[in-house]
Formats: sequence, structure tokens, C-alpha cells
Amino acid sequence: MTLKVQAPSQAEVGQKIRISYIANTTDVEDFQVGDFEGFNVLYGPSTSQSSNFSMVNGHMSQSSTMTFSYTVVPTTEGTLKVPAATIKANGKSVKSGTASIEVLPASQQQSQQPSNQQQGGNSRQRQQQQGNAGSGQIANNELYMTVTANRQKIYEQEAVMLTYKLYTLVNIQQISGEMPQIDGCHVQEMDREAQLSLKYERVNGRNYGTAVWKQYVLFPQKTGKLKIPSITFDTQVEVQNHSMDPFDIFFGGGSLSQMVRKQIKTPVVEIEVLPLPSPKPDNFSGAVGKFSVSATLTPEQVNANDAATLRLVVSGQGNMKLMKAPKINFPQDFEVYDPKENNKTTNTATGAKGNIIYDYVVVPRHGGKFSIAPVEFCYFDPEQERYNTVRTDSFSLAVAKAKGQPVAYTREQEDLNVLSNDIRFIKLGELESIETDDFFGTSTYWLVYALLFLAFAIAFFWLRRQQKLNPNSWSVKGKKAGKVASRRLKQASKLMHEKNDAAFYDEVMRALLGYAGDKLSLPVGELTKDNVISKLTQRGVEQSVVDAFIAVLSDCEFARYAPTGDPNMAKEKIYQQASDVITQMERPLSNSPKGEK
Repeated sequence: MTLKVQAPSQAEVGQKIRISYIANTTDVEDFQVGDFEGFNVLYGPSTSQSSNFSMVNGHMSQSSTMTFSYTVVPTTEGTLKVPAATIKANGKSVKSGTASIEVLPASQQQSQQPSNQQQGGNSRQRQQQQGNAGSGQIANNELYMTVTANRQKIYEQEAVMLTYKLYTLVNIQQISGEMPQIDGCHVQEMDREAQLSLKYERVNGRNYGTAVWKQYVLFPQKTGKLKIPSITFDTQVEVQNHSMDPFDIFFGGGSLSQMVRKQIKTPVVEIEVLPLPSPKPDNFSGAVGKFSVSATLTPEQVNANDAATLRLVVSGQGNMKLMKAPKINFPQDFEVYDPKENNKTTNTATGAKGNIIYDYVVVPRHGGKFSIAPVEFCYFDPEQERYNTVRTDSFSLAVAKAKGQPVAYTREQEDLNVLSNDIRFIKLGELESIETDDFFGTSTYWLVYALLFLAFAIAFFWLRRQQKLNPNSWSVKGKKAGKVASRRLKQASKLMHEKNDAAFYDEVMRALLGYAGDKLSLPVGELTKDNVISKLTQRGVEQSVVDAFIAVLSDCEFARYAPTGDPNMAKEKIYQQASDVITQMERPLSNSPKGEK
């Protein structure tokens, strides 16, 4: 049994965030939590349960969790500690750990933000300037990207990493852009996570959501000034449509948000590329970085015309993917094959890191004792600014005379099969066929086929029956529509007595629209005046009731912006009319629609 705490890693002063405690059991008898010092608790704890069923190899397993959630607001900046919680379940007491949240000062535009912004430290979906965003314009200081190089001066073939970092105050839905071709430069893109998480970073008094968007490792192939061109990124930003009221969707269509396209361009970067010192050693491999080598020879004793393998391992960090295989001076009597290369490197800020394995396959043609000189590997070290040479030990290979009569060798007559480190001749000959019993067409085959078909038919009809018996989600919503509307009207009554006029009218409209949508199985996008009138008429609601329904909605809409007369009397009248029209619609809408059985 465990209890884990879940909280964002960053937040702002005054930002609503959610803190959850998750237990891997639903048999919780008691829940206790410490004081939220530095936080203002708005709501909590709210509880929720979830269950998960899985079947593996015919074995079913079930897991259940219970979550206790709090909605809090940080009141002070700094690093705040989320308190531990304790639960009692099955006679045992379990305590969670704690968590830390880095709280930044509130942005300068904090007071202008909408109250229904999305919560959480892992998503940055805020709009800090409603004026520009509402008009479909994104200011340059609301969304931009920087580019930095980890070195400004490098040697030819030395790695340099470019980091493209995103800064945003808006909700980005899509971003695209790639590094263009750069003449005289080899470019490798660094791997990154498929799903990026934005982190807060305070710039000029504003808390930006930031993320490293792209990283490229460049290997210049020529000297001089390397100019990294600007990259244009195409973005799509979701902004709130402040000219559109939420309830205007019902009366005239529209959306509370809109997509805005914006292009952001990165600055041009210049890097100075120095030439490698001259003269270059004759055995220089072209490698730039830090490297070491090791080698093994297997086997150390072979017969003539049998194969041996010299494995050379180059380890280190640098332009490993661009360097050539080292040359090895084998005895002239050896038949040497092109080396087999196995690259085991990963991209880093200073180039490829890991090792590359070269397998050199050789076949001595005559008996004797042969010596293989040490393998030398020369590279340039940019930090030491000099060429270094590393080498392996020398090797001795004892070759016995070939068995049987000597044969004239031609490469076309011999095939080699590489198995791990050994190479053996492929044995030629005729393949022997293995007779097996044929299952297809037997009586057992047809019996299994008939049983599978019967099982499929039973499963198909059973699923069809279950589909008819089980209510769908819309029918469930329809049955609960009256209760939901009643709760909303009670809330509206409370707001009316608190003299919160705007919230009162909003809640009445939510009650009416929510009731109609649930009863008529209409999603929010199709909840328009024409659709509602048409559906109510089809379901047998009297025209006078339909007119009253539309009239109450219109009165609410008008009263929110142009109140006249006695406001208390107007609110009481609208409240009573909303309650009456829902009551009058309940009976015809509770009956099954025409054509439904």
C-alpha cells in the first residue's frame, strides 16, 4: 500500500494549482494532511476513485486508486513545501512524502489574466496580454525563440552545439521549422522528448514558459566564418476570443477561442572555425576529440586458409561518425577483407560519444609464425591543441600448414560465413527434406475450424444484445438532466440572494441550456437556437413551452447587459419562469423519441 503526492514543480504567486495525494487502494478509513504553509487553500480535499482491469495470458488483475485533491494558491515566492499526508487503510497507517514547488513572483500582467486559465506547472497556457491576443495579434515579446552556441571559436571538425529555446506567454498548439542546409558543415539533430514540458523563467518581470525546442550538433568541414542562417518557425496559437460571450454561441454561433498563425525567426549566429595545425601527421585519422584504442586477435592459432579476426575498438568523444577506419599493416601473405563497422555512439554537446568497433577478417594462405604491428590511431585534441597518437599492443599469429593437398586459391571459389568473431567456410551440399504430417484438410482441422466459427458467432450476438441492453452515455445524461438543472437553479437562487446579478443570470442560462442539451443529446457545438427549437418540436413539446424557453434565455441575456426596473423583481420573475419551463418540458422529453424502441 502506497500514498504518493503529486504537485507541479513550478508556479507563480496567485496562480491556482492542484495538489493531489494518490493511494493505491480505495479502502481508506481516514485521511489527514499537514498545514499548507505559504498557500491559500481554495478547495479540498475532493476525492475520486478509479479502477483498472487487465488480462495477461488469461490471468485478470485489478488495481484501484483513491485521489485526494486540493486547489491552492501560493501566496509567497520562493521554494514552498507541500506537506505530507497520512491515510489509514486495512488497519495500517501509511504516510506520503513531501514535495517542493518553486514559486516565482507574479508577472506584471497577472491581474489581466482570465480567471479560467488552465492549471498546472507542466503546461504553460496563459495569455498575459488580452488586448493583442483578443484581436488576433501576438506581440513579438509574447512569443519568440533564442539560439545559443556552446562555443564561439572552434577547430575544423570540432563539434559545436546550437540550442534553440522557446519563450512564450501564449498557448502554442503547433510549431514547425527545420535547420536549412549549411554549406561545408555536417549537421546532426539531437534527440529530444516527444512531449515537451514548459518551465517558468522570469524575464524582464514576466514569467515565460520556456522549453528547449531544438538542438543541433555541427561539425564544420572548412575554416573561416561559419554563418548559421536564421530559422523561420511557423506556429499556431490558441487565443481567447474576448469579443465573443460564452452564451452568444447559443444565439449566433461562434467560439470562445480562435487559432492565430505567427512566424517567429531566430537570429543569425556566426562561429569562427580555425584550421587544424600544420603539418598534419602522416597517420592522422581525421578524428577530432579525445580517443583511446584497444584490440584483440581471435584465435591466435589457425590453419592456413582459415580465418582470424582482429577487433579494434575506438572509444571516446568527438567526430566519431565522420572518421575513417584505421589502416592496419597486415603481413603480405594475408588475404584481408574490408572491416565490418559497428557504431555504438550517441550524440552529445561535444560530438558523438561511445565506441566504434572495427572487425578486420584476415585469411593467412601459408603456414608460419606472423607478427602484426601495433595499430596506431592519431587524432587532434582541441583542448590540448595538439595531435596525439594512441596505439595497441602487437600480436603474434601462429599459422599451421593446411591439411590435405594444397589448392590454388581463387576468391570466387570461397564463401565465408561470419559467426560472432569466427569465420567458417560454408559447407556445400544438397539439403535433406524432412517429412512432416500435414494437418491441413484432416478431420481435426475441420473440427477446430467449425468450433472457432461457432465461438465467433456466439460472441457477436452476445455483444449485440449487451449493446441494446446497456444505456449509452446520452441516455444517462438525459435521465439525470432534471437533477442537474435543479442543482443549478438552487445555486442561482443563492447568487440571487447574494445580489450577484451577472453570476445569477449565467447560472440560470446554464441550467436551461444544460437541461436541453442533455435531454436532446446535443453536444455543445450543436447547441444552437435553431437546433433546440427543431428538436423540442420533434419531441412533442408544445409551441408555447418552446417559446417560453427561448423567451427566458433572451431575458437573461438582455438583463445581464441592460438591467431595468426593480432588479430583485426581475430576477425572481426569471427564476420562476426558468423553473416552470423546465417542469413543463420534463414530461414530453422523458418519453422516448419517435422511432426509438
